[in-house]
Amino acid sequence: MARRGDTIELAVLGLLHEGPMHGYELRKRLNLMLGWGRVLSYGSLYPALKKMLRANLITEAAATTTPANRRPRIVYEVTPAGNEHFQRLMSEVGPTAWEDDNFDIRFAFFSSTDMEIRLRVLEGRRSRLQERLARVQGELERTQAEVNRYAAELQRHGVESVEREVRWLSDLIQAERGGDEPPAPRTAGTT
Repeated sequence: MARRGDTIELAVLGLLHEGPMHGYELRKRLNLMLGWGRVLSYGSLYPALKKMLRANLITEAAATTTPANRRPRIVYEVTPAGNEHFQRLMSEVGPTAWEDDNFDIRFAFFSSTDMEIRLRVLEGRRSRLQERLARVQGELERTQAEVNRYAAELQRHGVESVEREVRWLSDLIQAERGGDEPPAPRTAGTT
């Protein structure tokens, strides 16, 4: 998948897979899904929607009006071709499935994914993070004496973040293999 546009496409198809939505609702749900670090503007959403309309992945349903301004809102629905495309994207298990840009979106729609595919994606993500962790730990050891304490703290924070995600992924993989439900979310301050 080619970066941001394809990530938006996957997210839109996943949300519309759940039911029809208008642009404002899509943007709001996408921003919740993408998180504060990747806020989606209308300038990114509407070109993606237009492209998906041209590709017959989605269609415009009957417009609804809002009482406040009587301006019609276009409601988007996923087409059968869009459903097939979504399923195809969700069944991909190559490196793009576990990259930072795509993993969160794919994970949000894991309930639409076969367990074997989920496991392969989780294991791939964990492997990628373990490689990153080894590299960052090596850099931390080499640069510890060369950097100021704030830069060292930032590096340490990065290591702890990756270690935490590796533990989380290991818990998810164990739950998948055991047929258990994923672990309960941890609250702030717990490990």
